[in-house]
Amino acid sequence: MRKKILILLLAGCLFGASHLFAQDKEGPVQQSPARGIWISVFSRKNVLYSKDKVEGLIARCKKAKINEIYLQFFQSGNAYYDSNICDKSKYDAMVKEAGMDTLDLLLREAQGNKIKVFAWVNVLSLGKNENADILKKYGRSILTLDQYKRESKTDSNTELDKYYLREDQIFLEPGDPRIEEYILNIINEIINRYPLISGVHLDYIRYPSPVPFVPGSRFKKFGLTYGYGVKNVERFRDKTGLNPLDTMNSEDDYLAWDNWKRQQVTELLRKISNLVKVKSADLELSCAVIPLTERAYANAFQDWSAWLEDGIVDYVVLMSYTKDNQFAKEIVKSSLGHRGKGKVYIGIGLFLMKNNPDLFFNQYRMITDFAPDGIVLFSIDDLTDQVIGYLN
Repeated sequence: MRKKILILLLAGCLFGASHLFAQDKEGPVQQSPARGIWISVFSRKNVLYSKDKVEGLIARCKKAKINEIYLQFFQSGNAYYDSNICDKSKYDAMVKEAGMDTLDLLLREAQGNKIKVFAWVNVLSLGKNENADILKKYGRSILTLDQYKRESKTDSNTELDKYYLREDQIFLEPGDPRIEEYILNIINEIINRYPLISGVHLDYIRYPSPVPFVPGSRFKKFGLTYGYGVKNVERFRDKTGLNPLDTMNSEDDYLAWDNWKRQQVTELLRKISNLVKVKSADLELSCAVIPLTERAYANAFQDWSAWLEDGIVDYVVLMSYTKDNQFAKEIVKSSLGHRGKGKVYIGIGLFLMKNNPDLFFNQYRMITDFAPDGIVLFSIDDLTDQVIGYLN
């Protein structure tokens, strides 16, 4: 009897060991990356302009196995949500046409279908909105300027504009305390008004990034670099005794100025993060970012690698919009090493490949092979039946 028990115990041990060995040999079960879609306020689909369109959006997302929606709530100083602090005429027009509050409907429908919805907020860009409430309140002193004291929108009468390409948008100055208050009020209003959102997705949390890009302010005679907003220059001068417009005499001075600008963007983000996480630790915070770390760090002063390392954001979404699949491969390979305490999602420019679905399929498959934490498609307008079929 004792011999039978020993044999059974030995057999059980061998079975357990072989089972563990089999698991190790096969490797851990790999989870599929999150799959998201951006929905811009400029979408031709007008998904919030009727109940039927909201229900159609949810149905298409389910069919494409999309489990995250990045819905634009705030763009160019305009609220596309029920706001009491900024211009919501666009939202009111949407509700009037639909005959109901379709934003609340979408959030309920998404929750019922286990689809996350994130409030997409354009932070520092006013687009070309010269009538934004913040401009009416404070005037143009709140805008960032380049080293020639010019705003970031294109001036076709300037000779220098022949040699670089600006983003041609009005950008706010992150180093201005008035901007911090403005942005925090908007974020606070959104997260309190819409408890069903899964988090906040920040866009344009950076300085303008013209091309070709300048790798640091000491090279400012060769291109454009920003951050010379009135309040930002004043605050830097008060802290260091240096005026970045005329008293920079060494590489160390320029490094201090660049680090200062980078810090203004990061500190604004940190305060947004604190606000969101105090509301609920379950709310996620993400940022759409320039995918090339050198350009993001040195030119746009968007140090997203450090944001992940320090845990300021839960994840970033790289705007890897390219038809060059080899370039996309290099971006993905280099970016995944910057996860830090967070995650890295890859944004794919589906709009660039709408007439060449095979190119998109190859790029999507290649990116998936690198196992990013998520993939987000830009945008809903280009989610064709053919693409949905492939995603299935």
